Amino acid sequence: MKITGLLKGILLICMPLLWIPATAQEKPFRPPAYPLITCNPYFSFWSFADHPGTDWTRHWTGSTMGMASLVKIDNQTFRLVGLACSDEVMPMPLVRSEVLPTRTIYTYDTLGCRITLSFINPMFPWDMKQLSKPVGYLNWKVESSDGSPHDVKVYFDCSAEPAIDHPSQKVNWSRLRVNGLEVLSMGSSEQAVLEKAGDDLRIDWGYFYTASPALSSVSNAIGSAGTSRKSFLSNAGLPESDDLRMPRSAMDEWPVMSWTMAFGNVTGAVENHIILAYDEGFCTEFLNRRLPPYWKLDGETTSGMLSSSEKDYQVIKSRCEQFDKDLMADLELAGGKEYSLLASLAYRQSLAAHVLATDIDGTPYHFPKENFSNGCISTVDVIYPASPILLLFNPELLKANLTPLFRYIESGKWKFPFAPHDLGTYPLANGQVYGGGERTEDNQMPVEETGNMIIMMYAIAYADGNADYSKKHFDVLKTWAKYLLDKGFDPENQLCTDDFAGHLAHNTNLSIKAIIALECYSRICEMIGNQSDSKEYHKYAKLFAQKWEKEAANESNYRLAFDKPGSWSQKYNLIWDKIFKFNLFDPSISKREQEYYKDKQNRYGLPLDNRADYTKADWLTWTATMSDDKDEFINLIHPMYLFACETPDRLPFTDWYDTKTGKKSGFQARSVIGGLFIKMLEDKTTWSKWRNYTPD
Repeated sequence: MKITGLLKGILLICMPLLWIPATAQEKPFRPPAYPLITCNPYFSFWSFADHPGTDWTRHWTGSTMGMASLVKIDNQTFRLVGLACSDEVMPMPLVRSEVLPTRTIYTYDTLGCRITLSFINPMFPWDMKQLSKPVGYLNWKVESSDGSPHDVKVYFDCSAEPAIDHPSQKVNWSRLRVNGLEVLSMGSSEQAVLEKAGDDLRIDWGYFYTASPALSSVSNAIGSAGTSRKSFLSNAGLPESDDLRMPRSAMDEWPVMSWTMAFGNVTGAVENHIILAYDEGFCTEFLNRRLPPYWKLDGETTSGMLSSSEKDYQVIKSRCEQFDKDLMADLELAGGKEYSLLASLAYRQSLAAHVLATDIDGTPYHFPKENFSNGCISTVDVIYPASPILLLFNPELLKANLTPLFRYIESGKWKFPFAPHDLGTYPLANGQVYGGGERTEDNQMPVEETGNMIIMMYAIAYADGNADYSKKHFDVLKTWAKYLLDKGFDPENQLCTDDFAGHLAHNTNLSIKAIIALECYSRICEMIGNQSDSKEYHKYAKLFAQKWEKEAANESNYRLAFDKPGSWSQKYNLIWDKIFKFNLFDPSISKREQEYYKDKQNRYGLPLDNRADYTKADWLTWTATMSDDKDEFINLIHPMYLFACETPDRLPFTDWYDTKTGKKSGFQARSVIGGLFIKMLEDKTTWSKWRNYTPD
């Protein structure tokens, strides 16, 4: 049978779904989007397609960040990544795709040749220097799958789009050599350092780098995309000299940094790699001072970063492999196969929604961006749901989230007796902008953010085994505890972290947060020797918990609000009572809630409450973790797994979606998805293992 070009294209595109082997789960995992190289809110590459060769790679916002890879096998050319030469070249059949915590791996096979393309993203939370580096690798592993030799050449290019907000902006480029590395770079002509703040924005300052060891089998050039790609197709090799028509718009004949790698006649496995890196110079502004990224703390330069990234490549690659293997095993042990795949997808997204900067005194600041929400920086009710991933792997990272908030509060700029909502609009952390900002109490989240901060402070003390960090900021904590004692049990009409649902008075879940925060403050006081306050606040926390049970009760569950009989909601804040083993609330409360939820689930999950069909993936995982029955946990997680596989919205993991349609309600690529790791905090031995983890 003769296969037409159109039919052949359809078959090639569909092969990933047909050929990915089903494992223990019933439905093969199909992430809504695949993280590729995701380092921080600006340096972030994703694939929104099942086959990376059927669409351009994108920034998490959806804007194109054009990356292309082609392969020539015995003189037949296929696309691996991107839409380069799509009118002439078909995608290479994809037989497997896998998202692991630090790697995304694509395996292609045709004409007796197998290619494994790995996007390696060494986001090691135990190594803050490495975590802060905007560095990733593309590794091509080529091998014969039929036992015969095959002549293989690989092409790769990337446009200037990662260095600009819009392709109409003008760019410059250059090349250099660094300790045996060939390095190509691109950046905006204007270099408008930290001049823009907002949500749907890309960086337009600093420089984007691609690099590879200087080898006779590797060549490179900077020139128009069309010329470079057609030269590869025609076997003419890359142009001998760079295109020097600059500055020019990034969309003017699309200048690219292009590379070719000749693998020769391949029988056994042969590998080669390219480094992708970025140097933004200054990454944030805090209280009107520009801050460099943390990796520059000891004076490391761009050349040093590139040189060490190549020197340490094999060690980094090995560590990624070991870390991924160890973490996936423990995730599956804790919550099942589907949970492990969801958490793996969440790992890089959560960490990459932050940038790690350093103050003049060397203090690390870990700033999260509230992606596709309002673009705020250091939002307290974003840090709180993301805190489990930071607590699990390195509580120092959570301290680095909270320290800039305390420095802001203690500077005197924040005048209120409750915690702030944010520090500004990313990347400018110069003071709260949400609601009434620094001026009024209008549209603030006083009980929400104050409870969040105190709970996180005790979580750090619980993980560290001491309250040294809390002691530094005890005066602020004491002010907040007094506020919650007065305002927390029966919250007035106000917003909570689920502000998309609007204002609500007498919120029972918010009341739980305040009660647990009071007990957290009591425990902090006990740890630092303030026994008087410890006893006083413990007494009130216990009293409020007993009062809560009576006033929030329906016949078979507990209300959304004290004054709304018959209503219901997820009581996700109860999870800390279980993790910290406070025993403030009667265990029967959680059991009744879990039983009640069974009849409320839709195809894609348990709604947040009775007001709408949407849910939050982070809170859903917290609610599921409240159960002591692993099967109950799995049953609550399974619909979220179906959502990830079936949602029609191809974009980074959204935490807010409709449980009936599977469509995004809002948000994407947010750090809060790190809340999925709360299951790993349930067992203190597991938590201790990962807090002290380093690969062999």
